[in-house]
Amino acid sequence: MVAFLLTFLLVGSAEAMRIKDVADIQGVRSNQLVGYGLVVGLNGTGDQTSQTPFTIQSMRSMLERFGVRMPAGQNMQLRNIAAVTVSAELPPFAKPGQEIDVTVSSLGNAESLRGGTLLMTPMRAVDGQVYAMAQGNLVVGGLAAEGADGSSVTVNIPSAGRVPGGATVEKAVPTSFGGKDRFIFNLHEPDFTTAHRVVEVINERIGPNTARARDAGSVAVRAPNDSSRRVSYVSLIENLEVTPDEGKAKVVVNSRTGTVVVGRNVRVMPAAVSHGSLTVTIDEDFQTDQPAPFGEGETVVTPESEVDVEQEDAPMFLFEPGVELDSLVRAVNEVGASPSDLVAILEALKQAGALRAQFEVI
Repeated sequence: MVAFLLTFLLVGSAEAMRIKDVADIQGVRSNQLVGYGLVVGLNGTGDQTSQTPFTIQSMRSMLERFGVRMPAGQNMQLRNIAAVTVSAELPPFAKPGQEIDVTVSSLGNAESLRGGTLLMTPMRAVDGQVYAMAQGNLVVGGLAAEGADGSSVTVNIPSAGRVPGGATVEKAVPTSFGGKDRFIFNLHEPDFTTAHRVVEVINERIGPNTARARDAGSVAVRAPNDSSRRVSYVSLIENLEVTPDEGKAKVVVNSRTGTVVVGRNVRVMPAAVSHGSLTVTIDEDFQTDQPAPFGEGETVVTPESEVDVEQEDAPMFLFEPGVELDSLVRAVNEVGASPSDLVAILEALKQAGALRAQFEVI
């Protein structure tokens, strides 16, 4: 019973929220950056270069840029270097000279990046241009250790780490924030009622015809002609409070964890439910019949089966017309259903047309 109550979550009613919490301004977004580089200074935990030839190729290319040429056919066995991917998120309005955090992940078969240093790595966006340069000492939260007898222990993930402030922005991403005649607010969850309420709040506070809903997911707001006023203007709008409309009546079931989420607007039409299980147990045994001493009979083995049938008491409960969520929860708890039983009951109610909600399994 306790496990069921812990996994049965209820979605409450909507409350007033700031516009900045329910919508984003179109064009104001972060951008993903990625790069390929080398981590050096590892304590024998780097790539096995015989199995990762691209690590050696990268090392040769770097040395050649510094005027060091390796003899052709030279087979280098380096265990203090690792090929890595470097990823970061470039925030909106980031300017050259600002620093951002980067994540470094092993690309080959390095055992650990602990103690390593990331060499200068250009970071590119989807357009192929370099927007940041990364370099620095890694902070690795994982740990790996191995004994001489082959026993080993691994804590977290030692083949990935971060460099706080490890990348310097070299180029700003172009933005049209100061050049448009209107802002577009995109709702996180498109809804016609919520979009209408956002328009009403903005027009009531700023002025008539300031905002106009384009569709269920976006609201267009007129921008001031003076670009110097746009920051304060957006600050005023995004701090206005609006009450988002409640979502559709929905039941969401996570089949892997047994979590069941039921929306507050879920209703059950008149229905009677009985849920139970039938258990059949068959126990096979063998009996041996021995002949009398010095007799001419033979030993005979005869099977003996015992069949037991058990059926749990399954009390039936009745839903009245328009039953709300709390009544549904109380009725199911009284039956003592497990999460899997609850899913079966809800599916049966949906098939019977008695569950007024969308049923979604994730």
